[in-house]
Amino acid sequence: MRLDTKIFEEKMKKTVANYEENLSTIRAGRANAAVLDRVMVDYYGSPTRIKDISQIKSADARTLVITPWDKSTLKLIEKAILASDVGITPANDGSVVRLVFPQLTEDRRKELAKQITKLGDEAKVAIRNIRREANDKAKEMKKDGEMTEDELKVSDKSVQDLTDKYVKNIDAITDKKKDEIMVI
Repeated sequence: MRLDTKIFEEKMKKTVANYEENLSTIRAGRANAAVLDRVMVDYYGSPTRIKDISQIKSADARTLVITPWDKSTLKLIEKAILASDVGITPANDGSVVRLVFPQLTEDRRKELAKQITKLGDEAKVAIRNIRREANDKAKEMKKDGEMTEDELKVSDKSVQDLTDKYVKNIDAITDKKKDEIMVI
């Protein structure tokens, strides 16, 4: 009996998707509503995403306009953005909140590149942990007599091939995101 690698491949796909989601929240000099995805507002006692209580539009390449459906939440939205790690000071004009994304400096670009590399490394570690989990499962199956030595070697190779594939994928995504930041 061979190890079913589909389960582990699915976990690796989820890891890559999570990594891409994390990258989308990095503020890279362009107005991007995704930077607000993790910012929560205390709306009537429950944490609520900004996009669930307002409309977020891009006014131009460097400005986001947040129009709450309930004007009483303006101050709450402004407070939540200030308390978050977005790194942009919101401007409240009484009816909308504006976020103006500053031009990236060379130092900020380098800092973002380091942050992207760190997130990429964390994703690769997660992929390798999945590989270890798969290999441990295969060794357990061998020990229980469900798998032969040859099947163990084939399983190890297929898991390593999957790992290599997804690590390369993460590297490609990382390089692409770094290139985007350097061009802006």
